[in-house]
Amino acid sequence: MKVLSDDVLIVIDVQRDFCPGGALAVPDGDAVIGPINRVAERFEHVVLTQDWHTPDHASFASAHAGKKAYEQVELSYGMQTLWPDHCVQGTEGADLHPELQLTRAELIVRKGFHRTIDSYSAFFENDHATTTGLGGYLKERGFGRVFLAGLAYDFCVGYSALDARRLGFEAVVLKDACRAIDLDGSAGAMEREFARAFVELMNTGELAG
Repeated sequence: MKVLSDDVLIVIDVQRDFCPGGALAVPDGDAVIGPINRVAERFEHVVLTQDWHTPDHASFASAHAGKKAYEQVELSYGMQTLWPDHCVQGTEGADLHPELQLTRAELIVRKGFHRTIDSYSAFFENDHATTTGLGGYLKERGFGRVFLAGLAYDFCVGYSALDARRLGFEAVVLKDACRAIDLDGSAGAMEREFARAFVELMNTGELAG
């Protein structure tokens, strides 16, 4: 597949806390960095996202007495998986991974900063109504197709791809530039959602710049 001038690479949440040694480490999470750095050279346009939580965020198990990480609770917008405290605003864990070589990225979108709403997608908070503004930004700039990579495949990357389709963009997930948490089969479930939404899967080696 040829990368076009109106394509954009969206790199999702490649932050210290999601990499080995971090507070919510995705297995083998830092393995995405090499493929992302290489494939980014083929794109004229790159956007980054950054998870950016308040210290007392509602998605943290520590904010719910008697609850543990990976349990679920019902919040105002529906069921929410509880996570270890991670990517807290201003902490080292929230920093983009230092080996990510994307200084020419044109935009960094911070998400999950509303204390009472988690945000997996780069486009919408988990209430599916509160927007990050990314969709409008991409449309105003004339982008038609988004390529997604990063962490985690079955959560933030996946929901971003589904919302991109919902907003009318073509969406391609670069699978070898992602890693999954795979919580209770979440990776397989996400791939079934991809098929229903016509999200395309490919590897970075299949792209031509």
